[in-house]
Formats: sequence, C-alpha cells, structure tokens
Amino acid sequence: MKLNFPENYAFRIEQQEGNQLRIWDRIRKKWVVLTPEEWVRQHVICYLIQNNWPASRLSVERQLEVNGLKKRFDVLVFNQQGNPELLVECKAPEIEISEETMLQIATYNTRINANFLLVTNGLTHYFYAWNGSHFQLNKQGLP
Repeated sequence: MKLNFPENYAFRIEQQEGNQLRIWDRIRKKWVVLTPEEWVRQHVICYLIQNNWPASRLSVERQLEVNGLKKRFDVLVFNQQGNPELLVECKAPEIEISEETMLQIATYNTRINANFLLVTNGLTHYFYAWNGSHFQLNKQGLP
C-alpha cells in the first residue's frame, strides 16, 4: 500500500511458508511479520534515518510499564545526549487517528518524557511539541 511519505523506500521483504510476508527491521536487526502497522513503522524508521536521525539513536518496539501494565511503544528517538526526543505512535492505515490514539501516546510519554510526539497511520501525520506546560499541535504532517 502506498503511504504518505516523501519517498519510496527500498525494503527487504520475504515470503514465509504459508504465504506470510516478513520485512527486515534494520533497527531490531531481525525479520518481523509484515502487518499494516509494521508497514507504517518501517516507513517512519526510513523517514527518520533519511532526515538525519542516526539509526543508533532509534529504539523500536520496546516494553515499558504504564500504570502497572506492560505496554510497547513503536519508535523512540534519542537526542545526542541520550535523552528521549521524539516518541512515535504508528497505526495501520485503515485505523483513524482518534482521541484514544492521542491518549495512548500521551500516557506512554508520562514514562518517557519526550519533547515531541508523532502520531501517524502512514496517511495522516500529527506532530506535537512540548511548550513547557502541555503538548500542542505543531503541524499536521511530518516534522
């Protein structure tokens, strides 16, 4: 599926037995099942790397505990000092970005404390910046 990113990226995709597709994740350094959400996540990773965020500063699909529950964030980007800079929440293209999605990333960020949030379904992107007291929409589109 064609997503709303500035470039077409080259991906390594393979077909497993049973016709299941997998995509190579260059950050996790392993093959992962190619779900619609993973397709978006891999586009975000390529976008960030091509926009001067070193792969070494990206963390993908890591567990965190929020309110006693184990959750997983999609992508976290660290700045040069090793502090969380950008937290990304990816949804499948057919999932509309809703208030619930915004609450999800905001809740994750209570543990992470990133300065910027990006919520995307690959078609629509919302970029938020911390203004000292709360997050506000910085722009609709990619940073």
